[in-house]
Amino acid sequence: MKIDESQPFIPVAIAVLTVSDTRDLSQDRSGDTLAARIAQAGHTLADRAIVRDEVEAIRKQVSAWIADPAIEVVITTGGTGFTGRDVTPEAIEPLFEKRMDGFSAVFHRISYDKIGTSTLQSRATAGVTNATYIFVLPGSPGACKDAWDGILQPQLDYRHQPCNFVEIMPRLDEHLKRGKLRDA
Repeated sequence: MKIDESQPFIPVAIAVLTVSDTRDLSQDRSGDTLAARIAQAGHTLADRAIVRDEVEAIRKQVSAWIADPAIEVVITTGGTGFTGRDVTPEAIEPLFEKRMDGFSAVFHRISYDKIGTSTLQSRATAGVTNATYIFVLPGSPGACKDAWDGILQPQLDYRHQPCNFVEIMPRLDEHLKRGKLRDA
């Protein structure tokens, strides 16, 4: 990975959602891991919340954040497994305008190097909605570290070469703008 030091760093506003039936902010190690890494990288923690493993609660919080023009990225942690209470992908994937299939593939490749075939027990996913990136991560601090360090930190750095998520942010809603122009 190459960082072009001649370019300015552009901080992005990131909201973090922990999905858990058992945690509160004092016990949220995964949310703490993400919040610390966001701050260390120079980004803004725009908001942080915890909701129960319930489709409507998850969808309501994520929908509020994607409707907020001040929030550019949403990261969720928790609820990506196979148990009956793990419903985060079901709550969020219907919101995607575009899926980011490569995110899951790269996450599993990084995770495989650390935990082997146990990575199969995660349904990590990502997509874009209303010009907002959404990343759905497992609930362990280790998985959050792997996703942030191996994917999100470099891709959310405008200086990362040869390309990154930040440089295309201004064009994520082109389809919405075109539609408005056609309707006028």
